[in-house]
Amino acid sequence: MKTYKKRFSKHIDELKWLYMELYDDEESFKQLCSRMETFYRERDSLLKKSDASREADPSWYKRNDLLGMMLYIEQFAGNINGVRSRLDYFSKCNVNYIHLMPFLDTTPGKSDGGYAVKDFRKVQEKLGTMEDLRKLTTECHEKKISVCMDFVMNHTSEDHEWARRARAGEKEYMDRYFFFDSWDIPARYEATVPQVFPTTAPGNFTWLEDAKHHVMTSFYPYQWDLNYKNPVVFNEMMFNFLFLANQGIDVMRIDAVPYIWKELGTQCRNLRQVHTIVRMMRMIGEIVCPGILLLGEVVMEPSKVVPYFGTVEKPECHMLYNVTTMATTWHTVATRDVRLLKRQLDIVNALPKDYVFLNYLRCHDDIGWGLDYPSLREEGIDEVCHKRYLNDYFRGYTGFSNSRGELYNEDLASGDARFCGTTASMCGIERAACEGNSQMMEKAVRMDQMLHAYMLVQSGIPVIYSGDEAAQLNDYTYKEDPQKAPDSRYLHRGAFDWSVLEKLDDPESVQGQVFSMLDKLEKIRKSDPVFNNDADVWTIETWEKEVLSIGRYYHGEKLVGVFNFSEHDKTAWINEDDGMYTDLITGREMKACGVDIPAYGFFWLRKNA
Repeated sequence: MKTYKKRFSKHIDELKWLYMELYDDEESFKQLCSRMETFYRERDSLLKKSDASREADPSWYKRNDLLGMMLYIEQFAGNINGVRSRLDYFSKCNVNYIHLMPFLDTTPGKSDGGYAVKDFRKVQEKLGTMEDLRKLTTECHEKKISVCMDFVMNHTSEDHEWARRARAGEKEYMDRYFFFDSWDIPARYEATVPQVFPTTAPGNFTWLEDAKHHVMTSFYPYQWDLNYKNPVVFNEMMFNFLFLANQGIDVMRIDAVPYIWKELGTQCRNLRQVHTIVRMMRMIGEIVCPGILLLGEVVMEPSKVVPYFGTVEKPECHMLYNVTTMATTWHTVATRDVRLLKRQLDIVNALPKDYVFLNYLRCHDDIGWGLDYPSLREEGIDEVCHKRYLNDYFRGYTGFSNSRGELYNEDLASGDARFCGTTASMCGIERAACEGNSQMMEKAVRMDQMLHAYMLVQSGIPVIYSGDEAAQLNDYTYKEDPQKAPDSRYLHRGAFDWSVLEKLDDPESVQGQVFSMLDKLEKIRKSDPVFNNDADVWTIETWEKEVLSIGRYYHGEKLVGVFNFSEHDKTAWINEDDGMYTDLITGREMKACGVDIPAYGFFWLRKNA
């Protein structure tokens, strides 16, 4: 307990000050502290050993040897024990960080992909048990693999025990949500709060006929927003957080962070109290389980997500998603114009190196076109028209596109929509395969490889969406399942085809070409210190709007990445005329100036000693 008391004494003054500022409830604070100590006592010796190791090396997650993969347990391997049986596959993929998509108990047909949690301490029966999860995390740790899960803080399922008791009229539980017996206050919220899903789930409230009350439901009617003005809600959710941490979870992805505090007369987004809650969560973690990392899901451009890192003195999230760069990357594919992406990367590269972003090409979600439209307007590009162009492009309708995919949450009135599809299908591999077009396939594979090479050269933690390493295509069979058919995001959530394993080592197969290139890139990145997170990173002018160049410099080592976002051969008119370079992929020696680069090609040029 000596270690616990030392951590506790370090944070207690600030933690109490923030808690009392928010709740002014001494008894609730005492209960929080008491249960924190209990969870520490229950934490097993192996996890405590890991905590101590990470405390001694707080930058353990900031180096270049971390590579992530996000996956749905059922789609990847059937259940948790199936994932346990496939741990060697992660090693084959050079992956040492796995993000298990939502696996806690939900109600079939009302789960929103697992984000409507019915019980925070129970695994979905079809996936296994908490004991299975603990065995999985233990074996992952033995293989030096960190495990991430989603912690859904903003809401519960309407079938959660609290919600059922609230619906039955128990005031104690009604106070854990936002219940109103008339439309007066909900109407005032609706006047200022944007809609998350204006087409599939319009409005921010749901009328419960049996309870004769309105309840706040920012996302879907079966997801009831929690009321964090109630200290009981905060305490109980922190106890859930610590319970899950004690199952061996290393990274908690805090879902929908900006939404968790509601205030009349505001947009109920990014309010000051949100940062207070995340800061307290960070301190609670550092007291009980300091090996845990907080990953914030904040879907905004990097300059606006920065507050969620907190400050050096008072940190909040350890890591955040680089969402806007992902969307801007696909905008660049569709326009063959790197200028907006270059500006985006310049903003990210100018941020403090302590800030760690997760970089990715695709994830479980749709692509929302949240781009820098003020900059695009300066070039005469209209936001509505451009979003339509992007969605048409990636469906293969315009722009000489070979992409395939579908829209999600399309608003016919405004023309707004989001896009769904796998990386391989968006690169044209699906169309090329369907048409048996070898030339189209060659360029599609090169685009897929180039985009991953570009993603891996960014600073931060690269995360691959399961299946992308094997060029997995869109899965249209979701339309045959009545529970999935209305949600086109299942297009890129298809089951992993394990028969592909025999193709991964075949250099003639599409899967083998993509996998082998990723394998080479990942191993170079892991072994070369120039990819360290605290390297200097900048963009280099190429004088070709189709070609992006990124420089990296670390302790005398220099690398120049060059990436062609067009289907035509180009020359990158960079002028890094400081000696000879070697392409780390082919071993070819060349100068880093006036670089001829093939269609959808790339170079990782490392300066010779």
